[in-house]
Amino acid sequence: METIEKMIEDFKKVLDDSTHTSPETLKHEMIQWLDETLSPRLKQVLEERETQSSSEQTVTPFVVSGKIDYEKVILKFGCTKIDESLIDRVERLTSRGAHVFLRRGFFYAHRDLDKILDCHERGDKFYLYTGRGPSSESLHLGHLIPFLFTKYLQEAFKVPLVIQITDDEKKIWKKLNKEKSKRLGRENVKDIIACGFDASNTFIFSSYATVGGKFYENVVEIADCVTVNKANSTFGFTGEASTAKMIFPSVQAAPSFSSSFPHKLFPDEKKNIPCLIPCAIDQDPYFRLTRDVAPRLDFIKPALIESKFFPALRGNNGKMSASDANSAIYINDSAKDIKRKINSAVTGGRDNLEDQKKYGAKLEEDIPFQYLSFFLEDDAELEHIKKEYGEGRMTTGDVKKRLVQVVTEIVERHRMARAAVTDEMVDAFMTPRPLFE
Repeated sequence: METIEKMIEDFKKVLDDSTHTSPETLKHEMIQWLDETLSPRLKQVLEERETQSSSEQTVTPFVVSGKIDYEKVILKFGCTKIDESLIDRVERLTSRGAHVFLRRGFFYAHRDLDKILDCHERGDKFYLYTGRGPSSESLHLGHLIPFLFTKYLQEAFKVPLVIQITDDEKKIWKKLNKEKSKRLGRENVKDIIACGFDASNTFIFSSYATVGGKFYENVVEIADCVTVNKANSTFGFTGEASTAKMIFPSVQAAPSFSSSFPHKLFPDEKKNIPCLIPCAIDQDPYFRLTRDVAPRLDFIKPALIESKFFPALRGNNGKMSASDANSAIYINDSAKDIKRKINSAVTGGRDNLEDQKKYGAKLEEDIPFQYLSFFLEDDAELEHIKKEYGEGRMTTGDVKKRLVQVVTEIVERHRMARAAVTDEMVDAFMTPRPLFE
């Protein structure tokens, strides 16, 4: 405000000083004043707004943008940070080391994970539930992460898993043709199967094919507990939102309750089984609403274990997105494309070798190093790269070269596994059958 007032005073002074000047001289003085005073100020304002815009975070199920402060997200959503004691307990109960995504803090928040561990420690059953909204022919690395982690959970706890393919969601939000959404869903199922899930203990289903019978009964029960005001405040819906968007949260909530599934899946005596949902933190509002509804329907509140976002190649603002092919590495990318994309990634390395040796890399801004933090399983090697690169004894090119090797191996291994997935295997995974013996 003081700056604006000063600009006004300066403008008045120009007018006062030009009382006896000619129109041409006045015009010249006004232009000079605009160039010297107003233009720099406008530039400053625009730069401040740009900085503010990039630092402001938005985390909803529909939009993720800005530089994410994950501590603030926890405070906003009201979930709990995973601490070392909880990780130690997971390791003790499963008799195996924690997954790299867990021990390095990528899965970092939860709701009632401790209660799920209590359940397991008592010898009681629980099941896992996760999902995928099909919007592309192939998954990218960011899509792959929750499935890799869910596979670890299934193997570690020896529990059943249900995976929802929300082909209806992409029709509602992305306006995909219904047939295309269903086709993409089936293609994505092949990628999911290629992660190596236990075929005898995993049920994959699509919303279009499954919403009926008991599943739909629970959808209606859930929806009947959610007012328009509650949906609007949770998801930011406006008067322009379709009623399909209003009902979808109930469709995504229903798999959290075991009674939603056919008798073949969960026997009658196991109709209220605890559920653990691995998901990204932006999905929390869906299941916060689900947890609010659960006691009113005499259901157990689902537990959640929630992850940070996998960053885009272009920087830390937001997450890797299927809508921008160059921001993501897909698991059907060629080795040449992988190398090209990684070499174009945003880094924290210095502008020249001399500065890199003197100051070292800014690791918090370096996407290749962050990707290695996800996928390089050798803790000792990662720590070595962190020290050498951060202190300037390793170059950006060295880090990118190692990442190309790591990612290419992951993609090639997955590509081979996917090539072995047949339509008959897809049908088998998507056929209801007993998951609890």
